[in-house]
Amino acid sequence: MTEFFLRRYREICPDVTMEHATKRQALRVNTSKTTAKELIATLTKRDAKLEKIPWLENGYWIEADFSPGATQEYLLGHYYLQGPLSQLTCEILKPKGRILDMAAAPGGKTTYLAQMSPDSVVIALDNDAARLAVVRNNVERLGLPNVVCVKKDARFVRDLGERFDSIILDAPCSGNFCSESGWAEKRTLQDIKANARVQRELLKAAYFALETGGSILYSTCSLEPEEDELVVDWLLKKYENIDLVPIELEIGDQGAITWNGKDLDKRLSRTRRFWPHKTGEEGFFMALLRRA
Repeated sequence: MTEFFLRRYREICPDVTMEHATKRQALRVNTSKTTAKELIATLTKRDAKLEKIPWLENGYWIEADFSPGATQEYLLGHYYLQGPLSQLTCEILKPKGRILDMAAAPGGKTTYLAQMSPDSVVIALDNDAARLAVVRNNVERLGLPNVVCVKKDARFVRDLGERFDSIILDAPCSGNFCSESGWAEKRTLQDIKANARVQRELLKAAYFALETGGSILYSTCSLEPEEDELVVDWLLKKYENIDLVPIELEIGDQGAITWNGKDLDKRLSRTRRFWPHKTGEEGFFMALLRRA
């Protein structure tokens, strides 16, 4: 199965390999409670090494002999352990107005959205009560009063009777070979297509919950086109008043505009793919959509 997935990926990225640099642990400074300068000074005294992630506002790689998730500063909510690309989704969205996180657990994106927009209310949805409790715990630990947690299947977000200016949909997906050992042997094309059906339902729900002029950041940690470009291509074909905003970054590659011998909407070149062998991070896909 490893060779099967490699052949698929090479249609988009000929030099792809399933080997990649070891992911470094990263944190996000919670500027609601402290400053980067203060946090760096505190952790450096414990011989931790922090390195600014150049393409993030509040992100740092951390190396330490202790567990970064067991410090006093962590428990007080001075920082959140969050992957760099997860942080990046929020920064690309640039949240404003009424904000919705459609798949909130464990709360990394929810809390960053709230941190970035302290004068806005963030509605955080999750269909699992236990996972939603984790979101609540992180919200409380980080001291963010502007989050409302709601147990709900995001496919039925219209039941809330609200429209939102900024929506983030980090959709449930197949993951990728960086996320678990033996990933390729545990996945089938049927599994991927089943995930894609749910992702289309979620993205359609996001579209109907979006205010005119509002934005959706759609992301997955999957590298499968069926869960990435093809889902966005489907939405673009279905609704004329939705468009892709170019994501211009110093890292990542443009999204695929052809797949399996077929042409996709050329606007998909405005999306972004993050290949592990190029970025040293977990694989990721992002698309920024705006409703006219």
